[in-house]
Amino acid sequence: MSQAEGGVVSRKMAGFMERASWIRKMFEEGARLKEEFGSDRVCDFSLGNPDIDPPAVFQDSLQVMASDRSPGVHSYMPNAGIPDVRSRVAEAAGRDHQVDLSADEILMTCGAAGGLNIIFKALLNPGEEVITPAPYFVEYGFYADNHGGVLKTVGSKPDFSLDLDAIEKAFTEKTKVVLLNSPNNPSGVIYSEEELKALAELLSRAEKETGHPVFIVSDEPYRRLVYDNCAVPPVLRFYSNSIVTTSFSKDLSIPGERIGYVAVHPDAAEKAALLGALTLANRILGYVNAPALMQRVVGEVLEASVDIGIYSRRRELFADVLNDAGLEFAMPSGAFYFFPRSPIKDDTEFVRLLQEELILSVPGTGFGAPGYFRLAFCVDDGVIKRSRDGFRRAVEKAAGQGQGA
Repeated sequence: MSQAEGGVVSRKMAGFMERASWIRKMFEEGARLKEEFGSDRVCDFSLGNPDIDPPAVFQDSLQVMASDRSPGVHSYMPNAGIPDVRSRVAEAAGRDHQVDLSADEILMTCGAAGGLNIIFKALLNPGEEVITPAPYFVEYGFYADNHGGVLKTVGSKPDFSLDLDAIEKAFTEKTKVVLLNSPNNPSGVIYSEEELKALAELLSRAEKETGHPVFIVSDEPYRRLVYDNCAVPPVLRFYSNSIVTTSFSKDLSIPGERIGYVAVHPDAAEKAALLGALTLANRILGYVNAPALMQRVVGEVLEASVDIGIYSRRRELFADVLNDAGLEFAMPSGAFYFFPRSPIKDDTEFVRLLQEELILSVPGTGFGAPGYFRLAFCVDDGVIKRSRDGFRRAVEKAAGQGQGA
């Protein structure tokens, strides 16, 4: 009898662990290689874990807030978050998205992942669908399933821009959400203003046909990590039934602090009920509220960010390494990932060839895009530089296999 059939772990979680096994295998293989060869020889590009120190203004704010001895400073607050922090976040988010937001339309969350989970808990009935373009962040399917939803993936265009025809064809009466991630993990693409306007028109038509609201949910933790004077268009400006979730993990380099927020369009359908459901979901999913200390800290540093120039320099350096190896890729406009095409059809096999060269990457199969692989460049410059020969040798080995791309 298998564990899934009769063990302690539920059949669903056993299945989830099997589906996510490649992530676990990458972690375990990385740990093994580092132990065998030394961390200084392994080039680990597998995790999007920012390595840049948080900006000084964050550190200063943290010290001030941690020294506060005021009565009740660590008490419960409204489940949606500390009111004056939400007011300041509303101002900042309103500037970003070019709409007038109030504190009532902001909920402080345990990161963007917490934000997505309360959104899906609030919106989804059992069996309702969340459409998302591939490649996509691997956890999306699990988040939708947490709340009875079904993740429905659609292809993108060759440059990873939105394929609106594919999205429209995927629509059914059960479609409730179109989930976007821009800048995208893993491709680094930024969806354009024209694409978002066209999507908004498509969803407006769909709402009339289905008789119920269809929401755009925009997952934006990389909004400030952009290059070449690019900008992330404001989703809230183009469509009233839209919700944004984001975190401070990447722009402040504090992923372990689990702090972010949700912003709801002021003209969203049944807004009062939606906000009430989001607030209740924050409580009953076990978050209760986002950490009080981090709420107060980020409320003081909403315009701060890490030095994007560091990531920009690494992007150029890594592009040179990949070009030198003969790999095909699109230059990322945002985030801190490259998503090159595998030189052979089997991306997991090419990832294995890279491991032989002590280079850790993640197969595109895990992101719904077989034939590619992801590389995170939130690592020290020296790691990128010493990977050059290994990439070249791995590509040569792949050529020797004769599989073709």
